[in-house]
Amino acid sequence: MASFDDLHDYIKSKNNHTKFVNNSEVPQICKSEPCMLGVDEAGRGPVLGPMVYGIAYCPLSQKDVLKTLGCADSKALTEEKRDEILLKILTEKEALENIGWIAEVISPNYISNSMYRRAKHSLNEVSMNSAISLIKQAIELGANIKEVYVDTVGPPEKYQAKLSEIFPNIKITVAKKADSIYPIVSAASIVAKVTRDHALKVWQFHEGLEMDCKDFGSGYPGDPLTKKFIREQIDRVFGYPLLVRFSWSTAELMLQERAAKCNFEEIDDTPNKNSGTQSISSFFSPKNEKKRKKHKFFEERYLTMNNAFE
Repeated sequence: MASFDDLHDYIKSKNNHTKFVNNSEVPQICKSEPCMLGVDEAGRGPVLGPMVYGIAYCPLSQKDVLKTLGCADSKALTEEKRDEILLKILTEKEALENIGWIAEVISPNYISNSMYRRAKHSLNEVSMNSAISLIKQAIELGANIKEVYVDTVGPPEKYQAKLSEIFPNIKITVAKKADSIYPIVSAASIVAKVTRDHALKVWQFHEGLEMDCKDFGSGYPGDPLTKKFIREQIDRVFGYPLLVRFSWSTAELMLQERAAKCNFEEIDDTPNKNSGTQSISSFFSPKNEKKRKKHKFFEERYLTMNNAFE
């Protein structure tokens, strides 16, 4: 991948209903020398567009390469400057020989489905799972990761303890505003932010809409163009295009106001307990028999065994 045209083609080739990963080759030096790895995300708060998790890694001995590239607090950089830095990471010899990266693009549809399914996954869980998955992928690809630095999701102590349990042989540091403290996290943040920006630029509407990112803005609820999109691009029956995170309160409230009313059957999660009457089968079961735990597949779908058919 040597240009933004390559990045655009790659993104457009993927299914924007779910999530997908884009990654660099692992530099040879990252396989032989101990490396540090940074983790950060982009697009956690917007009502439109994907959330992107990014990691970047490089040898501990080559950390000055990050400073040479200009990796700093990505929030303090302009969009043009972030593009410039990522282009250097993609094309310049020194960067190609020392820096590896992976980005996971998590679609609005995936986020909303996770938050709305019966066994709900919060945005924090989606985020943490992505971070853990990307670290594992870097290791599986052969990178010799010894230190990990993460921009916090929730309380730093709890997050750090979880990562340390999963990766006991790696030094884990979780900190608030880590992208302004650790250049390797800044590099990860730039990978994530630029990937998200360009994912929005080439977003493909499967619903047949003819518009680009200039028509719907940044995706943040306070953006006037985003507000206009949320207000106008609504179908009374089918709701919003897949660009919208329909689990966000901004979208939920507009759906309640403008879409057709829907009634959903409420599932009673409470097991039906009789008033102490034992079934006849209980007299033939071993008293110390442990109840078998249902597989996660059945729990998430509220499936139970039924042997009484008419």
